[in-house]
Amino acid sequence: MTNLPISSAFVSNHVNHQLRAQNKDHLNLSAVNRREVFDAALSIAGAGVLTGFPSASFAGTPAATSSLQSYPDFTRCPSGIQIKDVAAGVDGAPEAKNGDRVVFEWSGYTIGYFGRPFQAKGGPTGGAFDKDTDYERTTIGSGAMVKGLEEALIGMKQGQIRQIIVPDGPLSYPSSDYPHDVVGPKPSTFSGQRALNFVLQNEAGTIDKTLLFNVKVVRVDVGGVVDKQRR
Repeated sequence: MTNLPISSAFVSNHVNHQLRAQNKDHLNLSAVNRREVFDAALSIAGAGVLTGFPSASFAGTPAATSSLQSYPDFTRCPSGIQIKDVAAGVDGAPEAKNGDRVVFEWSGYTIGYFGRPFQAKGGPTGGAFDKDTDYERTTIGSGAMVKGLEEALIGMKQGQIRQIIVPDGPLSYPSSDYPHDVVGPKPSTFSGQRALNFVLQNEAGTIDKTLLFNVKVVRVDVGGVVDKQRR
């Protein structure tokens, strides 16, 4: 994993500080102010991939599902997800397809709600609810991951890094599984689950539930066949 000079927690704290300074009631911040805070955080995060998030051009009201943010450096897929490849991966390595098992690292941000991390690499450790993170594994087509992420894994190969923007709705986490035990990826800490669910469970229409996943493929097991010496 790439070593990054600034932790995701530092970025998140900086964002929160900026928000408190601008308005005590941050749910009522305008889209313009939210964009300014994002830009300030990005200037600190630098070029980090698995602990970074892209800038956005905001359109419409913050929670409007019919008016999604535009990310000009991303490619919008017909399904509605947006993707950006950051690293090409190993030449000649097999590309993931339906039925293959993919082993990957990931991080996640509530990009529609101040870019708060719900799964981050390289952050502070030792908290009461922290635990050692491990690789995520899924078989494409199994439905074990959110649909937007599973779609984005198709065509990826070992060493490839891709950023995926997933809008609220059927491509994201299902509302029937807020523990995220059935459909992952599940945040590895209690605080991460709480940060994610705070956004997903908002029913007032005041929060944009768009998510960002950063994924690095560790290995593709073609046909789901796993060597006994590997896991």
